[in-house]
Amino acid sequence: MDFRHTMKGRRALTAVAITTGLILTVAGCGGGDDGGSDKNTSSSAPTKSDGGDDKQESQAPPAQQALAEVKGGGLTLAVTSATRDEGGFVTVEGTVTNGSGKSWVAADWRGDERELAGNGGSIAGASLIDQAGKKKYLVLRDTEGRCLCTRFTGGLQSGETTEWFAQFPAPPEGTSEVTFQVGSMPPAPVELSEGE
Repeated sequence: MDFRHTMKGRRALTAVAITTGLILTVAGCGGGDDGGSDKNTSSSAPTKSDGGDDKQESQAPPAQQALAEVKGGGLTLAVTSATRDEGGFVTVEGTVTNGSGKSWVAADWRGDERELAGNGGSIAGASLIDQAGKKKYLVLRDTEGRCLCTRFTGGLQSGETTEWFAQFPAPPEGTSEVTFQVGSMPPAPVELSEGE
C-alpha cells in the first residue's frame, strides 16, 4: 500500500511539473510576440514599403482583368481566371454584373439535371468545352449532389456585381484553351493557366 501511495504521489507531482512547464513555455512564447518593439519594427517596415508598393498595388487590378467577357439578358459575365490545379481539376473564377433592371436569381444557370435542383440559384449548370478533344466537362459535385461552385443566395439586385467560381475536371495536359458556357449566355473562350 505504501508503494501505491508513493507512486500516485510521484505521478501527481510529475503531472504538475509537466503542466507548469508547458504553461510557462506557452506564456513565454506568447509574451515575446506582444512586445512593443516587435510591433513597431513590423509597423514601420510595411509603412516604408507601402510607399513603394503603391505602384505594385496599382498594377494588381489588371491581374484581375477579364480573360473573357460575354453579355446576355442584361447580365455581364466576366471570366478572370481559369487555373489548372495539381489535384486534377480546373478552377474558373469571375464576376457577374446584373444590368437587367430587375432582380436576378440565376435560375437558368443551375442546370437541367434533377440532381442540380437542390443547388438553388447557382452556377451549377456551367460547363467547359474542349473543342479540340471534343469533350464537355460539367461542374464537379460532392457525394450529396452539391456543386463545387458559387450559389447566389438571395439573388443579385440590379446594378450589383458579385464574384463566382466553379470547379471542373481538368482536360488533358495538352489542352490550353477551353470554352466556358452557362445558361443562355454566349460561349466564352478562355486560356487555362497552370496553378502553383
